[in-house]
Amino acid sequence: MTAAYLHIPFCEHICFYCDFNKVFLEGQPVDEYVDMVIKEMSLMHELHPDETVETFYIGGGTPTTLNERQLDRLLAGIRDIFSMPANAEFTCEANPESVSLEKFKIMQNYGVNRISMGVQSFNNAILKRIGRIHTAEQVYQCVADAHQAGFDNISIDLIFRLPTQTYEDFATTLEKALELDLPHYSIYSLILENKTIFYNLMRQGKLPLPSEDEEADMYQLAIETMEAAGRQQYEISNYAKPGYQSQHNLAYWKNETYFGFGAGAHGYLKGERYNNFGPIQHYLEPLRDGKVPIIYRQPLTAANKVEEEMMLGLRTMRGVNKAAFQKKFNHPMEGYYQDVLQELLQKELIKEEEGFIRLTRKGTFLGNEVFRSFLF
Repeated sequence: MTAAYLHIPFCEHICFYCDFNKVFLEGQPVDEYVDMVIKEMSLMHELHPDETVETFYIGGGTPTTLNERQLDRLLAGIRDIFSMPANAEFTCEANPESVSLEKFKIMQNYGVNRISMGVQSFNNAILKRIGRIHTAEQVYQCVADAHQAGFDNISIDLIFRLPTQTYEDFATTLEKALELDLPHYSIYSLILENKTIFYNLMRQGKLPLPSEDEEADMYQLAIETMEAAGRQQYEISNYAKPGYQSQHNLAYWKNETYFGFGAGAHGYLKGERYNNFGPIQHYLEPLRDGKVPIIYRQPLTAANKVEEEMMLGLRTMRGVNKAAFQKKFNHPMEGYYQDVLQELLQKELIKEEEGFIRLTRKGTFLGNEVFRSFLF
């Protein structure tokens, strides 16, 4: 299986916590960018004609900052180049303030069948405080428009550990999110990334964040609330009704291959990780000359592949299949990690059951500690 990710780096506003590759929309060569990302897809398809794309994900940035004409052009280009299976998961991210019923209809027309919406909170004061420019009321309209256009596979993102956020406020956000009765929810803890507004405020002592204990309580609340509502946790930050797990993200966690299209995008093909130029003009320049915009390639060593198999696979509640691991690497898991596995089992951070190594509930709270253990 091969997945494909396409990055739209344009935003009408930069959120205070975001470190993704993005630029303000105003004054950007958006039309040329759409043409050139289609050209990149065509060039990469010619270089890798044997790769069959089975999931496609358009992310950002904010894909819905594209106007109707640009969105139509992009989706037509994707469909011209890649012939995905009839049931392929095709996701597009949408922000409540920049999407419309007309844009949803264009997506539906080209076979997009899953919407991932950036919501983060249902508290308007917190939304403003974190740099979001939509309101909770716009979320309801956005979901209604998506349903009217024919979408039922809708996911929303939420964030906890936000500045001034309380346990009670997060509980209210979860309650309002579940009132929408969506099949999938992604719920993340705030991470303070370098070069973001929040990181700088934190360094200055001006970011009033919940404590680590409060963060853990919020995470516990998310797990219990989602499971009580029939959305099972299938990955550290993701919850879904049966049959609605994100197939695209599962491809990452299963360590499958994937294309990365667009400025700053990353890909993984034929045992090699690569990434594209990030700045828009640096990305466009090679494509104008008919060349792929890759700035960096990293062939993975055997050790790299083993590390990634464990670190990515353990993010899922399913875990890592020991028999499949041995078949893939011609070596039992214990041959690489006997001492590590014993230590983590004793600490009750992992468990072995049904031929799988999995995180325990305690392990999900200390995931980074577990993952680091598998680095050689």
